Amino acid sequence: MDIQPFNVTVGEVCEGYVNDAEEGVSGYNGRLDIRPRYQREFVYKDAQRDEVVRTVMKGLPLNVIYWCKVRLPDGSDGYEVLDGQQRTISLCEYVDGSFSVDDKYFYNLPADQKKRILDYPLFVYVCDGSASEKLEWFRIINIAGEKLEDQELRNAVYAGPWTADAKRYFSKTGCAAQVLAGDYLKGESIRQKYLETAILWAESAEGKSIEAYMAEHQNDPSAVQLWNYFRSVIDWVQAIFPKKRAEMKGLTWGLFFNEYGKRTDLDPKKLEMEIQRLMGDEDVTRKSGIYEYLLTGDERKLSIRAFDRRDALAAYERQKHQCVYCGKSFDFAEMHADHITPWSKGGKTVPENCQMLCRDCNLKKGAQ
Repeated sequence: MDIQPFNVTVGEVCEGYVNDAEEGVSGYNGRLDIRPRYQREFVYKDAQRDEVVRTVMKGLPLNVIYWCKVRLPDGSDGYEVLDGQQRTISLCEYVDGSFSVDDKYFYNLPADQKKRILDYPLFVYVCDGSASEKLEWFRIINIAGEKLEDQELRNAVYAGPWTADAKRYFSKTGCAAQVLAGDYLKGESIRQKYLETAILWAESAEGKSIEAYMAEHQNDPSAVQLWNYFRSVIDWVQAIFPKKRAEMKGLTWGLFFNEYGKRTDLDPKKLEMEIQRLMGDEDVTRKSGIYEYLLTGDERKLSIRAFDRRDALAAYERQKHQCVYCGKSFDFAEMHADHITPWSKGGKTVPENCQMLCRDCNLKKGAQ
């Protein structure tokens, strides 16, 4: 990674400033992508934004800003803001007359104060290197300040037409993914959580990492393949679990689809009846695990309610401190409370259904 200091003023960065909600934010006479289309939206609150301007007005130092060198279509050097997007947009928007600070717009200021702002030298470093080096450096400089999400860091490294198009589907407020699957996804689309989720599901199907998936598709003209896959996942979910519930939000639906999407024995009506039964079962303490349980049969996903200490002690005394399987005596701490009639066969977590097993017998029983 090559990192070099770069001399530039606020005025130079503000030259040719353009803020387009769809196409991104640029400055420095078109040579600097301040917020490329793949990056997140402006998230500074007014107080943070105003304080950036006040710092420059007073001639105090701002934190370091990092740019990443890129190649422009005409072959010349261009740059993207690697870290410092919020500070840069704050200054450009103020100079552009978009807001006031302390009841003064930029155009209200005396000439000498305007010149002080425009001539203010920004503390910029320009980074150039491989994709992996840029990603690691981005993570390092992102430790402080307005923390970016992991997917926002990846977007900066694997920028290209594919990432830009993927944002159209997954990264805007009210985007297609939010409309289609907002009831199934956690996080904010604007902070790239939907996009990260979609890629995670897709790369899992192909046995790759998120970085490898993005590197492979970086220069694809569109992200329609990812979108079609994502729609297939949601269509499958809605077909086999048509009733929406809060417990469905945030589950790894894509991973379920990759593993079980081709099963033909999943009857939506029978599944719904079982969901209703399990939702009403007091022994099922993790209701969101019902869906994975119905697909896998793994009872651990349900976190079946355990016997409390009082019931376990009562069973321990009733058994005269002996394991009901091997008949040997043990200290209470060496034994485990277990269902006499298993939960899967209708047994409840009630005192009369509690038995104490030693550790070895409990493990053997669990392996059966």
